[in-house]
Amino acid sequence: MPLRYHVTSVQNRASISRYGLDWSRMGAAPGIASSRRPEQEGCFLAADEWERDWFIRMNNTGGAVDVWEVHGINADDLIQSPEGHYFFPGVIPATELRLIQRDLPPGRRG
Repeated sequence: MPLRYHVTSVQNRASISRYGLDWSRMGAAPGIASSRRPEQEGCFLAADEWERDWFIRMNNTGGAVDVWEVHGINADDLIQSPEGHYFFPGVIPATELRLIQRDLPPGRRG
């Protein structure tokens, strides 16, 4: 299975480390596009390094972001959003994640 990536506020690091990627646990930290609620019932996953870097550049969280490497997700398990990005409609356990970049400041180019 190909690697995928999830970009999120550093404020979510402890929750992701403990619970994995769970869209229903979205709390005080805004989404990468500055949303205060989940845009979809799932977690957005970048398909490659180019898309990962695009999400990093889009950072509207008001602070630094982390990049998580995501394992174990088949392309057939993803749903395309109306904006053209793919998300996984479920919880991805912490055992399927690895923090690969941390504390990337706003405006970082990947």
